[in-house]
Amino acid sequence: MSQKFTGKIALVTGGNSGIGLATAKRFVAEGAHVFITGRRQDGLDAAIKEIGENVTAVQGDVSNLADLDRLYATIKEQKGHLDILFANAGSGEFVPLEQITEEHFDKTFNINVKGVAFTVQKALPLLKDGSSIILNASVSASKGQPAFSIYAATKAAVRSFARTWSVDLKERHIRVNVVSPGIVPTPAYEGLGITDEMYTAMLNGAPLGRVGTPDEVAKAVVFLASDDSSYITAIELFVDGGIGQI
Repeated sequence: MSQKFTGKIALVTGGNSGIGLATAKRFVAEGAHVFITGRRQDGLDAAIKEIGENVTAVQGDVSNLADLDRLYATIKEQKGHLDILFANAGSGEFVPLEQITEEHFDKTFNINVKGVAFTVQKALPLLKDGSSIILNASVSASKGQPAFSIYAATKAAVRSFARTWSVDLKERHIRVNVVSPGIVPTPAYEGLGITDEMYTAMLNGAPLGRVGTPDEVAKAVVFLASDDSSYITAIELFVDGGIGQI
């Protein structure tokens, strides 16, 4: 590894599994100290064991502002600042339009939109000028997938945040970008009830013709966090095997 993040401090929300865990591992491998969050302490404990070093876990829910305050108080006390923020934590499930409930709507927007907004806002005092913020959206925001309307709407909001925040933060030279994964099976997929037939249908006609891996998304996040992308801000980088581009 190139150790391009030596001395850097990163935060990955939802870093206990899937894309978040893969990204935390890559940040550590490149020399960063990484803080990870998650709602389940057992998942965080397992992630710390897997990552091995230079990682601190803080249990919490990004939709709970008190939990966010506690997270940033911990980072301030232990490291004093942040250089990289990957707002990755999110949630979604398939619910047909006629079956959408207020509970489903509120839960999804609270985690995916409110959680992202306040994760970034409350990080600002700790983020150094010239830092990098990466938001995790989804190709779903650009595709008309059945029974996924609420999730897709939240991810469209996340993509919009990057456009506005890149302007809000331009005086501090903080870059804000979005990574939008395609079909990338993670532990979060297990409760969605996706069958092999559904995977086949979703991948039909996709240029690469396969699902992605969490590490493939992590590589894109590392690029957006690094000086390799120093002239890039406000973009949406699709890591989707081409499924959303044709």
